[in-house]
Amino acid sequence: MTDAAKNVAFIGIGKMGLPMSVLIAKAGYAVTAFDQSAARVNEARTQGISIAASPAEAVSGKAAVITSLPDDTALRGALLGPAGLIAAMAPGAVLIETSTVSVEASAEVAAATQARGVAYLRAPVSGNASIVHTGALTCFVSGPKDAFDNARPLFAAFTRAQTYLGPGEEARYAKLAVNLMIAVSAAMMAESLALARKGGIAWQDILKVLDDSAVASPMVKYKTAPLRTRDFESTFSCKQMAKDLDLILGAGHAVGVPLQLAAQVRETYGSLVAQGDGEADFIATVKHLERLSGLGEPKL
Repeated sequence: MTDAAKNVAFIGIGKMGLPMSVLIAKAGYAVTAFDQSAARVNEARTQGISIAASPAEAVSGKAAVITSLPDDTALRGALLGPAGLIAAMAPGAVLIETSTVSVEASAEVAAATQARGVAYLRAPVSGNASIVHTGALTCFVSGPKDAFDNARPLFAAFTRAQTYLGPGEEARYAKLAVNLMIAVSAAMMAESLALARKGGIAWQDILKVLDDSAVASPMVKYKTAPLRTRDFESTFSCKQMAKDLDLILGAGHAVGVPLQLAAQVRETYGSLVAQGDGEADFIATVKHLERLSGLGEPKL
């Protein structure tokens, strides 16, 4: 890999982006970052990340640009238009976009990159802010296969596994499919736990039952651990899950897939946001079902 190929821009250094950029820097890349938040910029500086004065300055002359943005609006605002990142990128560079966004917004980015001569890799990551610093994230990738092959060392710097899925928007659908199962699993766990408590089972006992049962998936064990101490500190918030479920339902409508469970769970998260739990962890579905069932806090 040439020295030029080791120059990377990272746009969006939030809860996910900052630890990802730090991992990339530790792997020997020269990382230049930009974020609109002064607090995030200051934190990045303390971790040795170079900061650009503007997004255009960050991406100028870079062989690879990685973005980590919160939603469609931020994606379009940062990447598209005459003042967007893509217009400032060098033809022949690669854009690696790691956010969870809609297929429609991603397709707009694809059109803009094609017009600019930039390779576009859709690479949404799977995992959360509590594990990203360990390098344990995985990602789903779609876009030009040759660009993916060339970028493998860069992906390996911040993810432990990458699954290439095809030349188009396949990675976007993969991310939405995974998040659909996570959301429904959280709702399922909430109902199961409330039913068990109503049946007289102690809190720690039912969590052990789930951990030792046939349903003990990585997702279930990931959430029984904090539930033992009633820890609802957010790794991925109810508000974020509601946003993702809107994307999931939109994708389903667009391709003609009925998503009844997704629609029902979206209303659960809407209720949690309305009740003031928008920033709580998405497993706050447990508290929601307890309220509906007349259950107070369990004895720990």
